[in-house]
Order: sequence, then structure tokens, then C-alpha cells
Amino acid sequence: MRTRTGAQAPINDGPERKDLDHNQATAEGRLLNSSTLLNIAKCLILIIIIPPFLNYASLQREGQMLLPKDGQIVDIGLGQKMHLLCKGKGKPVVILDAPTGMSSDVWLHVQESVAAITKVCTYDRTGLGFSKRLMQNETSGTEKFWGMSTTGRMVDDLYRLLQTAEIAKPFILVGSELGALNSRFYSHIYDVQVSDLVLIDPIPEELFEEDEWKDYWYGKLLPSLQVRQFSAATGLSRMLIILGAIEPTIKGGENVSEEFMQRQKYLLSNPAHQSSAVDEHYFLNESAAQVRDISKFKPLTSRIPVSVITGDSFDQQIPEQLNQMVAELQKKFLEETCPSANHIHIKGADRRMIYKKPSVISQHLRKLVNQRQGQQQRE
Repeated sequence: MRTRTGAQAPINDGPERKDLDHNQATAEGRLLNSSTLLNIAKCLILIIIIPPFLNYASLQREGQMLLPKDGQIVDIGLGQKMHLLCKGKGKPVVILDAPTGMSSDVWLHVQESVAAITKVCTYDRTGLGFSKRLMQNETSGTEKFWGMSTTGRMVDDLYRLLQTAEIAKPFILVGSELGALNSRFYSHIYDVQVSDLVLIDPIPEELFEEDEWKDYWYGKLLPSLQVRQFSAATGLSRMLIILGAIEPTIKGGENVSEEFMQRQKYLLSNPAHQSSAVDEHYFLNESAAQVRDISKFKPLTSRIPVSVITGDSFDQQIPEQLNQMVAELQKKFLEETCPSANHIHIKGADRRMIYKKPSVISQHLRKLVNQRQGQQQRE
């Protein structure tokens, strides 16, 4: 009897085969998950690294291109360089000091109007706009007395800037909010250099003694500014500007150039500018305290005429009770500190009046200039 040879072994479809297929599928699934996670990690790295890098590169280029045509970078010594923009000719010179955390661009319309009859100068405080922010190893020596982003320090910077730039004196000094605190402080110390003092929405020294105001300022406003600073540092602000998700504070119009609007977008994307804006808001209470102290030490001379310009409210975007608080303290300031001041009220205006309702401010400044020019001619 013959026997069959070479017969194939039966295929094993039992538990061992099923385990093998399961292990293989599990391995392939893990490999796929690992690949997906790796791709996600690569995308996150690109998102984290590329926007800040591109933003930094763009800021370096724009910092040179967007400097205002008539602006100059003035070396005021001790490692500090500040941006000064003067337009027009004549005397008395008008010096404009911007609100808290804002660059000199905020004075665009006022400067253009008043420059038709005299010389008008704006400047960027240290770290804002095109003024260089001091590094930690650089010093002017004034931090022994005044904090970095406080009125005392800013007034010292302004004094050295005007001296270096050889600005004619006496001049008309104009300030808004923090700029008003600076202007008051400057007028107390260097009174012979100031012919007229104009305060727009002045910050009352007692404001930061109110708990409700401090809760708003440090609990709501400051954190929102810190978010903006972080957004600029990560390059997110530039992306949001490109997408149209955020816009500059000062909107475009008939009298606003494309270069001006590009400069506003540059500042929104500039972490150095945003950081200095945060610092000015954070130390505003200390600046107010410094002005209160200097007022007691050296009262403002009666020789300097004072004008105070206010609107219907301090800020239309904050709760009404806070606006009432500011209004009451501003009234007290007028009655006790500046009883002879010329108070000008702009209907429908708030702290944004400088660029939203500039005509009344410009008219008042032109009136002061004409009065001083008339006196000079008579003399």
C-alpha cells in the first residue's frame, strides 16, 4: 500500500494566531498615535517659535521705516535716547505730554493744528513709541529717588530732553492724565521754564486711595493690558491685526496717513512699547503720590496760568459710579489746588478727546499762543 507524502500541515486558526494579529494591530495603532502626536508637537513648536520670530524681524525693519519724517532720536545722556517730534516755527513753543501708556501719535491732530502758528513738540516717554527703554545695567541715577516708570523719573527725562534739544523757554506745557501729572510736577520744579500749564483730564492724587477705583485699575484694567503685552511678545497681536481681529486705538480718517496707521499697528505688535504701557499704569498711584508730595514741598507759583480741560466723563467705557468718583475728585482738585484755573468743559467727551474731539483743545492752545505772541510784540 502506498502512503501519501508531502501533505501540507493544517493552518492553525486557534488562539495563538488571534493573539498575533491583535498584537500586530496594537503595535500599528501605537505607531500611528506616536506619529500623530509627533506631528502635533511639530505644529505646536512652529506656532510657538515662528510668530515671535517673524514679529521680531518685522519690528526691526519697521522701527527704522516708520519713524516720523520730522522726528529725531535725541541722545540725552547716560544711555538714554528719546524720540522728539517738532513741527512749525515760532514762540512760545508748545510741549505736549501724552496720556498713560500712549505714544506721541495721540497728539496728531492737535499738533498739526497748532503748528500752523508756532512750534509744537511731542515726545515719547522712555520705552514708549520710538524712545529707547533702558536696560537693567543702564542708569541715569534718578532711580535712587524715583521709580523707573514714575512721574519723578519722567520729568527728569523730559528736562534733559528739552535741554539737549535746545527748546526755547518759557514754553506752554500741556499734559493729559499721566502727562498732566508730569506737567504739574515739572511746573513745580522748573517753574521759570513754563509760561502756561494746560491739564487735560488730570488724575486727582486721592483717586488711588479709593478701594473701588483700585479694584478696577489693578483688577480689571491692568490684567487686560498684560494680556495685550503677552499677545505682542508671542507675535499673536500681529497675526490678529492681519486677520482684522484687532484694530489700533486711533482709527483712520481723512487726515490720517497710511504711514500713521502702520505705525499704530507696529506699536500694537511691539512688546517693548506694551511693557512700558503696563509699567506706567502699574505705577500711576506712585506717580500721583509724588505729585502730592512735591505740591506740599513747593507749591505751584501763581505766576503760571492754569487751564483744566475735562469732558462729560473720564471714560465712557467704565462703570458710571467710577466716572462720578473721578468727577468729584477733579472738582475738589479745581477748588482746592487750582481755584483760579480756567476750566473748559467739552460736551460729549471723555479721556479720548485728544484724538476724537481735538478741535476745542487746539482752539484753546492757539488762543494761549496768540496771547503770548501779543505780549512779546508789545514788549
